[in-house]
Amino acid sequence: MTAASTVRQAASLLLSYPERDWPARCALVEDALHPAVPGEPARLLADFCRATAAVPVLDLAARYVTTFDRSRRRTLHLTYYTDGDTRRRGASLVRLKSLYRAHGWEPAGGELPDFLPAVLEFAARCPEPGRALLVEHRPALELLHAALTKHTSPYADVVRAVLLTLPDPTSGDLSRVRHLAQAGPPSESVGL
Repeated sequence: MTAASTVRQAASLLLSYPERDWPARCALVEDALHPAVPGEPARLLADFCRATAAVPVLDLAARYVTTFDRSRRRTLHLTYYTDGDTRRRGASLVRLKSLYRAHGWEPAGGELPDFLPAVLEFAARCPEPGRALLVEHRPALELLHAALTKHTSPYADVVRAVLLTLPDPTSGDLSRVRHLAQAGPPSESVGL
């Protein structure tokens, strides 16, 4: 497994809902990082593991819900940033499912295919199409990172580690991020 794939798999585990296995999950991530992943991504993920190690799992779970489930600006569903609650989002979700199936993979747990931990697991298992998928959703990742940073969430470090596995953003990427940040997700009024 490449360093980028290791970072993406680790981030998938860390961005999933914390359950009783959280301490073991963090230990697994820390073991996988050293010495396989050099530099800043490993430091960010290890710092996150250390920051959450002493937090009781129930408290961590409550923080997770507050962070990701109570704010549309911090959702882990990537197509929401670009498609909002529109019919177009449904087509985007179908396209993701088709991409996963074409590569012999199906996300577990009944989550939508745009759920960031699922996208990251796919990117770890299928590096080339997974990298392309993350690059395509870079504006959503940048917006999520900015919102987590503003919220002073340690999860910002996990998303930053993922961003560091991608090529530098293009001027078009940055322009799209600015536009999405100002306009917010699209919406539609059907039948009004």
